[in-house]
Amino acid sequence: MDLQVWQIIILSLLGFYAIIENLGTSVLGNQALIIGTITGIVMGDITTGLAVGATLQLMGLGIQSYGGASVPDYMTASIVGTAFAIMSGKGTAFGIGLAVPVGLLMIQLDILARFCNVFFQHRIDSAIEALDTKKIVLFHRMGMLSWGLSRGLPIFLVLAFGESIVKFVSDVIPTWVIGGLQVAGGLLPAVGIAILLRYLPVKNFVSYLIVGFVAVAYLKIPMFGVALIGVALAILQFKKLVENFQEQKAQRVVTAENVQIEAGGLDDDEYED
Repeated sequence: MDLQVWQIIILSLLGFYAIIENLGTSVLGNQALIIGTITGIVMGDITTGLAVGATLQLMGLGIQSYGGASVPDYMTASIVGTAFAIMSGKGTAFGIGLAVPVGLLMIQLDILARFCNVFFQHRIDSAIEALDTKKIVLFHRMGMLSWGLSRGLPIFLVLAFGESIVKFVSDVIPTWVIGGLQVAGGLLPAVGIAILLRYLPVKNFVSYLIVGFVAVAYLKIPMFGVALIGVALAILQFKKLVENFQEQKAQRVVTAENVQIEAGGLDDDEYED
């Protein structure tokens, strides 16, 4: 499949916008599933976009840029992985196998963008001291530009030369390497789930985990059905927590009243009133 110019431009702008949006109130930013779905729509294969994006979303759960740390950018990886999976025709596993190194490579570009923003931040500090509001706005926008280019430009270059890159991957790289990427792509969802489970209180909800495993492995319930079961269990758990909270609140009120009576704050007649 050959990419059209408009597809390259849209996907490049998508990566550019998503990383900038991630700096504020984020809807698209850091959501590989959403980005992969949009990429699939642009590429004309939403199913592949959903599959690649959902897998990378699982890998990214529980991984955040705490303290300003640079982490793999699975959002950008979902754009490249989906595009290559569709262009090459080799399927979802191949696209995921290529997306993971892209996500890791973005760490280095993320650091480069942060260095650029440090430079612009110092210029903003100087502009604040000089009360130069125009330079404050200018350098702020320059920082946003460098941040967006750290994703948009690599995506543009990869997709612009995508046909030759795909040909190189398909014809030059040994078959065993491609097979390894496909195997890795098949294993990565399990790795993502394992990473996620390390951050969740599994011991407290192991029964729910077993229910989900039985529903998928033995009952062959589709993922949407499993999701509905999860929603139902979440509602029951929420109601249980609300009931426990109300009981504890009522118990604290009764205890406080008893303590006040024993301390002489109220006599029996006043309490009955």
